[in-house]
Amino acid sequence: MTNENKEKITRGPRPRRPEEKKEFDSVILDLARVTRVTKGGKRMRFRACVIIGDRKGRVGYGIAKGADVQQSVAKASNQARKNMVKVLVVNGTIPHEMLMKFSAAQVLIKPAPEGTGIKAGGAARVVLEMAGIPNIVAKIMGSNSKINNAKATIRALLGLRGASKSVPSKPVPRLREEGRSKIRPIVVAKGASDMKKA
Repeated sequence: MTNENKEKITRGPRPRRPEEKKEFDSVILDLARVTRVTKGGKRMRFRACVIIGDRKGRVGYGIAKGADVQQSVAKASNQARKNMVKVLVVNGTIPHEMLMKFSAAQVLIKPAPEGTGIKAGGAARVVLEMAGIPNIVAKIMGSNSKINNAKATIRALLGLRGASKSVPSKPVPRLREEGRSKIRPIVVAKGASDMKKA
């Protein structure tokens, strides 16, 4: 065998594969061990709540159970991808304030000027960071449940005017006056212009 053939056979270091960029970032919001009592005894499983987002206006959450931690997190991540929603971001913040309630949890989100950052805590902060809203203020009231607070925050973002999806609103109550029905307006949020006037 000639020296030229030996040089051809000699292999150098394998080229590294380019790392695939993840489309979404994910955070495990809550991980708990749950037990179900059956006829044959207690059945232990794991429940995971995962928040995913692209930090560019899309966010979603998923809750799933599995036999182990890895399985429950994987199932919750897949469910979160199916529940992705588009959040309305205007000039680096939200267009108006919104108060949303889910179960016993209440979340109030407010627009903030540039440079404020994300002023929130708990599950609301995780959701807002994954959504990629640079400047916003949020306050959690009523409940300490991470899952309920996350759901209330996402519903508040969906309730913004102009969002891709809207939360079902309650029917508007009517008043009877002099034989005619009048609609009583319900103010659910203040716009930026209304806030300036106030």
